[in-house]
Amino acid sequence: MKVIVVLGVSFLLMAAEDRLEGRLPLSGLLAVVSMACVLKLRCAPGVAARLSQKFGKLWLAAEVLLFVLVGAAVDVRYTLGAGLGAVAMIALALVFRAVGVALCLAGTSLSVRERLFCVIAYLPKATVQAAIGSVPLAAGLGCGQLVLSVAVTGILLTAPLGALGMDLTYKKLLRGPSAR
Repeated sequence: MKVIVVLGVSFLLMAAEDRLEGRLPLSGLLAVVSMACVLKLRCAPGVAARLSQKFGKLWLAAEVLLFVLVGAAVDVRYTLGAGLGAVAMIALALVFRAVGVALCLAGTSLSVRERLFCVIAYLPKATVQAAIGSVPLAAGLGCGQLVLSVAVTGILLTAPLGALGMDLTYKKLLRGPSAR
């Protein structure tokens, strides 16, 4: 019942953003995130943990739906048309992402090997690309198909790259406390 109430309030907050546009500045997403933070702080620890587990299970189904819908919206002609420029842009973004992860880990107690593994583990970022890649297309922007195609290309490149990288390096880079 609590999950249904939280989901219902979340949908209402998102709908309120659209209905109040131009009259009252409101971010539905920020309101939903704030509500989740307040619930985490104010609810009994057991209730918050159970809610988190139930939403985790819901996410399993929602994630599949998200990727199926994004895949259905992709026009392969645009994806092929994006070509090497899109791949170069994704590679450059991965370099910046790797540098950002390395900077965030500077000064931590992690070993160099552990930091390198964190950089590799941070390469795949499919969920965010799938969630926001179609926003320009849905907004009717002329570049919408191209943005979605580049987002999907990013998913197709980074997800297997990161999974393979983690699978091939975790035994060598993560050896426990003696590796430090």
